[in-house]
Amino acid sequence: MSSIVLRSRVISNHCSSNIIYRRGLCSGVVSSSSNPSKETLISSQSILSDQSPPPPVSPETAPEVSGGKALTFLKYGLIAAVTGTTGYAGYLSYKCSCEEVDHKAKALRAAASYTPSEDASAINKYRGLLYSAAMTVPAKALESYLDLRRLVEEHLLEYTEPTSDKLLPDLHPLEQHVFTLVLDLNETLLFTDWKRERGWRTFKRPGVDAFLEHLAKFYEIVVYSDQMNMYVDPVCERLDANHYIRYRLSRGDTKYQDGKHYRDLSKLNRDPAKILYVSAHAFDSSLQPENCVPIKPYKLETDDTSLLDLIPFLEYIARNSPADIRQVLQSYERKDIAKEFLERSKEYQRRKQEQKQQGRIWRR
Repeated sequence: MSSIVLRSRVISNHCSSNIIYRRGLCSGVVSSSSNPSKETLISSQSILSDQSPPPPVSPETAPEVSGGKALTFLKYGLIAAVTGTTGYAGYLSYKCSCEEVDHKAKALRAAASYTPSEDASAINKYRGLLYSAAMTVPAKALESYLDLRRLVEEHLLEYTEPTSDKLLPDLHPLEQHVFTLVLDLNETLLFTDWKRERGWRTFKRPGVDAFLEHLAKFYEIVVYSDQMNMYVDPVCERLDANHYIRYRLSRGDTKYQDGKHYRDLSKLNRDPAKILYVSAHAFDSSLQPENCVPIKPYKLETDDTSLLDLIPFLEYIARNSPADIRQVLQSYERKDIAKEFLERSKEYQRRKQEQKQQGRIWRR
């Protein structure tokens, strides 16, 4: 009986050991089959982790974009303001003189220096002070513009105005009655020509020697040219060997205006009622057209007699000494003075002969 019990215990122990061993195998298979899935999951996670993740959107990006737009707007605004100010300053410089701009700026200065009255309300005082502060910057800018413009104009006067307000010395007391005959050079007393094969050449006008010699007895002769003195001086030395010309004035003694050099007869230190300006371009080259005596331009004509034809009129003026030569010249109405004077002289002689004949008749 005891042997039977012992056998049953041995069998049960053996069965239990087999069951445990089988459970261990099953659990090993299950664990081995579950490991690849875990490794696959881990490897996939490692691959994803190797890729750089997208940068997170920071909350400061939007303010930077809006700040860039503001800077761009400010930049273009400043450019527009500077361009507009420069254009307006150029318009003022072209359209208005410095004195006119200064006169127009009085209202702006008054607005910048506004002081509210004591009995004004607090709101009105605040508005006045705010308006005055707003006008201060334009007023200061305008003052700076005026100072700069005055400085530039002072420097430009050295190139646009004659070198002196008295281009000629004072006239001798014994010659106060003498008229001043101002002569141009080019196409009036001479003609300058240039050709490729010979370069520059200067030709004297027919009758210029007799013209200068005769009129030097009656006039103070002055040459007034718009050429440089390095051209005027040597030309006059050869043109006037006997020194009938008392003074020579060149480009530095002219007034530069509207792109041209004008003769300013008011700077000659002579009585304007006793100045005659003879030129082929008299009305286009002088600031005093009432003193101009036009003459035909010389273009190398061999039969030119314009200078000799003008001698009788100029001698008549010197001998009779009219009170104001400008009134005499105005009566010719910009005609050919030499021809018109000859016709008037003939008419005067004809009337004089008629008066003599009438006097003889009355005597009879």
